Amino acid sequence: MNVKITNVETITVDVPFLERPRYHMARQLAGWSVFEICKVTTASGIIGYGETMVNYTWRRVGDDQIKRVIGENLFEFLWDDSLGAGLQMAIYDAAGKALEVPCYRLLGEKVRDECPISWWAIDMPPDDWAAEAKEAVRQGYKSFKIKGRPWFDIIEQVQAISAVVPEDFKLDVDFNSFLLNADKALPVLKELEKFARVSIFESPIPQSDIEGNKKIRANITHPIAMHYGSPPIMAALNAEVCDGFVIGGGATSVMRQATVAAAADKPFWLQLVGTGLTTAFCVNLGAVCSHAKWPAITCLNLYADDLLKQPIEIENNYARVPEAPGLGFEIDENALEKLRVEPPVEKSEPKWVIAVVWPNGRRTYYANSGEYHKDFSAGNEPIFERGVKLEVIEDDGSKSFSDLYDQVQSGPVRAAA
Repeated sequence: MNVKITNVETITVDVPFLERPRYHMARQLAGWSVFEICKVTTASGIIGYGETMVNYTWRRVGDDQIKRVIGENLFEFLWDDSLGAGLQMAIYDAAGKALEVPCYRLLGEKVRDECPISWWAIDMPPDDWAAEAKEAVRQGYKSFKIKGRPWFDIIEQVQAISAVVPEDFKLDVDFNSFLLNADKALPVLKELEKFARVSIFESPIPQSDIEGNKKIRANITHPIAMHYGSPPIMAALNAEVCDGFVIGGGATSVMRQATVAAAADKPFWLQLVGTGLTTAFCVNLGAVCSHAKWPAITCLNLYADDLLKQPIEIENNYARVPEAPGLGFEIDENALEKLRVEPPVEKSEPKWVIAVVWPNGRRTYYANSGEYHKDFSAGNEPIFERGVKLEVIEDDGSKSFSDLYDQVQSGPVRAAA
């Protein structure tokens, strides 16, 4: 069998979000709908598929990488992370099909038959998160990774979710450092620890703050997760700043990080974001990583189409490891044609003004998500106050909207109660 790569085709697709995520993703992550599909063909006619999320990936695929693999044996590139997400994934898919084995057989020794998968959603008002959680339960999920943000009342959000999910449903809260420092973080974390469904806290404060993270870990009971590599791994392990990790990237990067985590006896969740193709690759990786015990984050649940002929089914929070060759799932070529677009695809935020509103009526207006992220990260507004909420003010064609829109282009507008 001739396994030389004869062609690499790239297909750009715009995969629609489901309605509720679509509205909220428009504030910040509208570009997550754009994917580049890599189609690798060998001299013997074997075809492998992979995908790159164009606006969020560990590495994009460039023309130089494509030229480099043409005419070469695909097995020479399995561990080459420099190829980028979609091309490396497609090569694994083709290599598994060539040998008639699932991808995990090319990655290591299988340690589990099922891999845990988590639901994911961007920050939303409490009622919308509750609706997301109900849908997660309906689809077989038992965990939900939520975004702790200071422009929403995190206690109210957790209460709303807790009211509609079973007792064994788990919430992992990712703060992306918005708690700022240990002294501000501890009261919020201790309050959240009172909820039976809250499970793991991710990056409550900047990961580089070793002393602050040590203080947090010493004063709470729930596990702390950090993105692997910040602080440097030996510093993180020696200082004991966390209980486990978030691991992602290419095959070599993931397996190296997973090996260190296993040696340190630290669990982790895999974070590889995409549609069905990425989720399939993630499950193959999880099959061989002994400490991939926390539920993986792929964001599969965001999309109206997973690009697969048969869906990846979640049962009791687990996806079965596929035994079919390659990634284990067949691409839906009809979906590719239906969703195909010409690159580049530009995604812009709607003409909105964002208002953060406090219970006393005080408001701060922002032009876009980047502005309120920056403002809260700088400590310019109080964080995680009860009763705070975010409102979207849409363009109604009025002069008052136009005037406010023009004002916030120069920076936040703070209005007293």
